[in-house]
Amino acid sequence: MSHKEQGEGLASGSQNQRLDLSKNNSSFEPLSGLKLGVISDTHISDKNQHLPRAVLDAFKHVDLIIHAGDIVCLAVIDELKSACPEVMVVAGNMDQEEVKKKYPVKQVLEFAGYRVGLMHGSGPAVNLVSLLKDAFKEDDCDLIIFGHSHKAMNEAVDGVLFFNPGSATDLSAASNSFGLIELRRRLNNVGQESKGPGIEARIIKI
Repeated sequence: MSHKEQGEGLASGSQNQRLDLSKNNSSFEPLSGLKLGVISDTHISDKNQHLPRAVLDAFKHVDLIIHAGDIVCLAVIDELKSACPEVMVVAGNMDQEEVKKKYPVKQVLEFAGYRVGLMHGSGPAVNLVSLLKDAFKEDDCDLIIFGHSHKAMNEAVDGVLFFNPGSATDLSAASNSFGLIELRRRLNNVGQESKGPGIEARIIKI
């Protein structure tokens, strides 16, 4: 899976992608759904620092990892890929220039019958949901994944699930955490796909 290089800024740094992982991951079953590992705000600037082992062990069992920004050092992405080769990323406000040049600030992903918005967020944490609602108002998302606040959130707002995995590495946070999400396809009574509720999201404390 390739990522087009994007510049900083919402307009130029946005992508819409439809993902089909079935050719790349034999454990992925399109009719049953997709398992996501979600992490954000790792803030690792030293290549000698590493992600918690609990995160990497859990991510060995997912189909796709999503990093919601503030990676800081690209070595973090390499470490995530050692657990799962499929990694989607957005840049955060604290990321180094090499990260901002490589990854967009916003993505809209389509898989398992769902539209998933991905954006780090910015500004005061109290305004994050409003900012994200505005950023994705034309995208008809079922799920919006974000970061920035270092505070976990797993809550439906106006029919959209807002999911923040918290930070797995911030030692000053009340607790460290990451996320696991399962997107389950559902069939209607004539055997056709239906996009009914089928998102199971969990915050995992370390």
